[in-house]
Amino acid sequence: QVQLVESGGGLVQPGESLRLSCAAFGSIFSVRVMGWYRQAPGKQRELVARIISGGSTNYADSVKGRFTISRDYAKNTMYLQMDSLKPEDTAVYYCNAGPSGLSTPYWGQGTQVTVSS
Repeated sequence: QVQLVESGGGLVQPGESLRLSCAAFGSIFSVRVMGWYRQAPGKQRELVARIISGGSTNYADSVKGRFTISRDYAKNTMYLQMDSLKPEDTAVYYCNAGPSGLSTPYWGQGTQVTVSS
């Protein structure tokens, strides 16, 4: 089992930055894929960014060039640096992890990000 704990959400103005963190606990050796999803009110949960062991990353088109995903293996923590935030980035952000791209069963509890003037 793997437990994921997110932190770093909050209220910011458009154009500002936030960094989300996801700390992993438990059977971390099994985790090869980690990612961030988000869900806005009335919308489906969507993939924001994903990172695979070895460093390969991919991003949703809506965040390319503004968000950066990274993973610190020594700290068992994944990050999402979010720059140039827009009101449409407002959502609950969830950390996700698993042994492969086809199997990512572990979820965090979510952290709220609100972008508003």
